[in-house]
Amino acid sequence: MKRLYSPILIGALTFLASLLFCFSGCVKRNNTAQNANGKITVTAAIFPPYDFVRQIAGDKVALKMLLPPGSESHSFEPTPQDIIAIQNSHLFIYVGGESDEWVERILDSMDTSNMKIVSLMDCVDVVEEELVEGMESEETESEEPEYEEHVWTSPRNAVRIVEAITDALCELDLVNADSYRKNVAIYITKLNELDAEFKAVVNSAKRKTIVFGDRFPFRYFADAYGLSYFAAFPGCSTETEPSAATVAFLIDKVKSEQIPVIFHIELSNEKMANTIAESTGAKKLLLHACHNVSKKDFDSGKTYLDFMQANVKNLQEAVQ
Repeated sequence: MKRLYSPILIGALTFLASLLFCFSGCVKRNNTAQNANGKITVTAAIFPPYDFVRQIAGDKVALKMLLPPGSESHSFEPTPQDIIAIQNSHLFIYVGGESDEWVERILDSMDTSNMKIVSLMDCVDVVEEELVEGMESEETESEEPEYEEHVWTSPRNAVRIVEAITDALCELDLVNADSYRKNVAIYITKLNELDAEFKAVVNSAKRKTIVFGDRFPFRYFADAYGLSYFAAFPGCSTETEPSAATVAFLIDKVKSEQIPVIFHIELSNEKMANTIAESTGAKKLLLHACHNVSKKDFDSGKTYLDFMQANVKNLQEAVQ
């Protein structure tokens, strides 16, 4: 289910990055050092921690996101420049699941003694991926349990994640620590308000079931608000083409339970959701998991809270 990266590929990339790093004339810095602009350097693997750092630190840090906007995270392959960015970071933030196997190998190959590293999955209580009725599974050689990685989809988890990120920032940058603490307090208030909005929607709902004609990266979200769900694939599946049996099951479920909305996730081809909507008359809507964002949304500065506020409205329509 998870994308596996060849040790040879990762080793070659790390070797190339090391050469580039040496030729660039960089020297080893201590963990409180700052870049040429007087800022600590923060690298986030994907959008949620990137945006969380924006809200906490603003322009007081030099911030980079590795995953290019608009790209598919499950097929992402790091470049030597990406590895250099990690190596030059004072703080590196990544998800920490099996999809990040390439990160673990890169970190194992470099000296991280002067870096702070935050894994999102270490910040919260994780749950195993589950296959619900009608969902397609993928063959896997691993006998180890696979954990659901999209921990940030629950605003309650987001609170714990931003607290951990803030602690790391404050340890690295004592000068701006008070500012970070003030900003995160304001941001946590907004996350708690978002949580209250979702609870209010579900508490007044006519139904507690949602259907996805897509992957389902909302396990933590569903658990937080007591929602049940049906979908074609688990959240970290690399599959996009369901079997006819899966599509038929979801169509029957929408019809039998009179589900008014069929959801899709961001950057999806939406083919399956379109088929189900056309066959049932259900309205197709986006529930944004914030795993990545379009280039347009990224350039316009849209935030995790922006996407989640839109999710409140669309969820309300789905459960009314």
